[in-house]
Amino acid sequence: MKRPSEADPGPQPQRIGFLLLPEFPQIGLAAAIEPLFIANWLSATPLYRWETLSLDGRPVRASNGASVGVDAAAPEEVRFDALFLLASFDVKRHAGDRRLRAWLRRVARHCAAMGAIETGAELLAAAGLLDGQPVAIHWDNLQGFKESHGRVEAVPQLYTMTPGRLTCAGGSAVFDMMLAWIGARHGEALATEIAGHLLLDRIRAPEEPQPVPGAETRQVASPALRRALALMAQTIEEPLPCPAIAERVGLSTRQLQRLFDRETGMSPARHYMQIRLARAHALLQQTDLAVTEIAMSAGFGSLEHFSRVYRARFGLAPSRDRRQIVAAPAMRRG
Repeated sequence: MKRPSEADPGPQPQRIGFLLLPEFPQIGLAAAIEPLFIANWLSATPLYRWETLSLDGRPVRASNGASVGVDAAAPEEVRFDALFLLASFDVKRHAGDRRLRAWLRRVARHCAAMGAIETGAELLAAAGLLDGQPVAIHWDNLQGFKESHGRVEAVPQLYTMTPGRLTCAGGSAVFDMMLAWIGARHGEALATEIAGHLLLDRIRAPEEPQPVPGAETRQVASPALRRALALMAQTIEEPLPCPAIAERVGLSTRQLQRLFDRETGMSPARHYMQIRLARAHALLQQTDLAVTEIAMSAGFGSLEHFSRVYRARFGLAPSRDRRQIVAAPAMRRG
């Protein structure tokens, strides 16, 4: 018989770490922690304990400008059951940090799971911890991520869950990922009950597509216009003249123009230019590709023409728009 002091303490709570990178999404941290708290509260048992970390132990500035205090600095040796990285803007600067990449590889050897929220996936990919894995990337970063991390399978879905790895595109999808993760450990009934307390009517599946503003191919009624939009998206590097697009979708040029104006509110040429500039904008801010290479990728044969069009749209030269930071110009998609 065990003595009272030797009583079985029961299952130990899982220890979860959240590493916050400067300009991280504060909503992502709240959406990750709140389901863990509700799980503990409903169970009347500490199923989870969590700790917030920064690289130096100091408060971290979120993308919304708030200064967020943390529990500790990222230690040399870590014994978490799971570590989640949260990042959003200016992640390229940290992805190039050799010491951070080495630290992440050490942590991965001892953690049961490594997770990434929003552009936190950039850091895990740079450390070689996502090779061959499906990775959920926010639609606004998908092009740049694919260009920078060819050994990773970037997917435009809400989140992914594979053995030892979780990735999330961010925003409201963080709730879905955390609830699915809790459900895998403590049962779907608990996860569904937590969702109810969060006023969520369901837990979305990981493979559900992200809602993308301006995704006309899913919204327009005309099959001919859907074909024209798809054709434009497929020929960004070598843009087709509007008469050629009209011919390939079985319309006259004038019919194509009227169709675009009625269903998208813009001309074919303007839409084409918008998607080309969207690619250029993403590659400039999210990759280290040369400006000339980016111009060609966006279908501009002349660097001078590209610079002129880009400056007119964003108010600065392409060479000055190389960081995805809060102060940089945004590409409106609506």
